[in-house]
Amino acid sequence: MIDFDSKARGWDADPRFIERGRRLAAAIRARVALHGDLRALDYGSGTGHLSFPLHDSVGRFTLVDSAAGMIEVAREKIAQRGIANMEARHGDLNALRADERFDLVCTAMALHHIPDTDAALAAFHDRLEAGGILCVADLDQEDGSFHGPEVEVHHGFDRKELALRAERAGFTDVAFATVFEIEKETPAGMRSYPVFLMTARRV
Repeated sequence: MIDFDSKARGWDADPRFIERGRRLAAAIRARVALHGDLRALDYGSGTGHLSFPLHDSVGRFTLVDSAAGMIEVAREKIAQRGIANMEARHGDLNALRADERFDLVCTAMALHHIPDTDAALAAFHDRLEAGGILCVADLDQEDGSFHGPEVEVHHGFDRKELALRAERAGFTDVAFATVFEIEKETPAGMRSYPVFLMTARRV
């Protein structure tokens, strides 16, 4: 697996990551009616590339990540910028109180790292209020070259299959849009990997 803790201190130094977060945030703004009463969750938040551009459009943003190093950096940024409506927690969904619910759940480039996709979608559904929105940004299905054979993750997702999984988890109004493409050097040369944004609503 990728050691995200060891990469945390240099994560914000890559302008490509910052730009991807901004573009995903813009895509969410274009598709979700954000307002100051929304309670939002950024799951697999990293250092907050997605949530920092969105925090001023929601009431509260909770960041959760299993990499302690990423959460440490996120907490430092929150404190340095004096942001009152953001909180970063280390762990998985168990880091949340049993009664915590959200109006918006976002996850960016994290779902393919979670072994059980169906369980993750069901957990997101359980954490959303009725009418709440799920936003998933991730890779289209690929041949495994994005991370390479040494990293055991999902090789992206087939959109139709992921939509069916979301519907089985209890979501409706599932929609997809291509947000950008990631250019990466592979043993076969440069490759483009499309990244989609899936939106879905809890009934």
